[in-house]
Amino acid sequence: MPDADASDDAVSTPGTAPDSGTGTGTGTGTGTGAGVPPFAPAIDAHVHLFPERLAEAVQRALTDETGWEFPHRPTREATETTLADAGVERYVALPYVHEPGGARSLNAWLAERAADSEPLIPFATVHPDDEDVGGIVRDAFEAGARGLKFHCPVQACAPADPRIEPALSAAAEYDRPITYHGGTAPMYTEDPHVGPEPFAEVVESYPDVRVNCAHMGTYDVAEFVAMAREHDNVFLDTTFAMSTEAGRTMAFDPSTIGDDVLVELSGSIMFGSDVPNIPYPYRAERAELLGRDLPTETYRDIFYRTAEAFLGPGA
Repeated sequence: MPDADASDDAVSTPGTAPDSGTGTGTGTGTGTGAGVPPFAPAIDAHVHLFPERLAEAVQRALTDETGWEFPHRPTREATETTLADAGVERYVALPYVHEPGGARSLNAWLAERAADSEPLIPFATVHPDDEDVGGIVRDAFEAGARGLKFHCPVQACAPADPRIEPALSAAAEYDRPITYHGGTAPMYTEDPHVGPEPFAEVVESYPDVRVNCAHMGTYDVAEFVAMAREHDNVFLDTTFAMSTEAGRTMAFDPSTIGDDVLVELSGSIMFGSDVPNIPYPYRAERAELLGRDLPTETYRDIFYRTAEAFLGPGA
């Protein structure tokens, strides 16, 4: 069943018609209309899938904490309808666990969903207090997980926390990338596990592991952009930070990230949405980007090619 936003998005066939969202830019994209910046085909590098009861609990907790209301039903079917209608060809499903003991079953559940879904690219997770952290991650990789996800504030661990070193070593061994919630936005400005300094530790300690700081590293964008500029293994995703709703949801102005940054670092920046846990229509995640006058090559990087590079061979 489609969610509340699906009917509002223009339908695109991957590889043919680009989706203009609500953007008004006059970029150099090609497609059904002259000057329309390209969206489709896209890879959404930041999506969440959980078993339905857990997914509903996550949304309730977010509503209690922030007051946000969610128009998106947190089911695979609803999520995939929204993504397909927008022209998303593939998407990365990011799990995480709040407590020890649940990672194996969640990783297995997501692997089963991926076996029945062509566009789904599953990641895995592990809790820093799990027994056999390395074994859990290796088992997930052997079962098809294409990367790792850590939510540093929720899991109370820094990106290079010694407790998760076996997981980081497994990522290096299997050539799998890692996505972190490693920034202070939207509600973690006092959390000691996030920010540029803790993230820099994992970048320097594991230079061969591709690491992504979600949400453009907000609220420390300048520092995370500098890291991406200096280190080839550092990636950023646009989730929430580049939304037209960023001012309302996280008191952040996307225009502070200039077009020059997006063009220069398009090989390090990739599109993500956080769907279904976004309190606005899906199109708002891409409308701000599509409203800019960016080169077609920049759009193709951000909406597709950079995610391919982050995921690596075989994804």
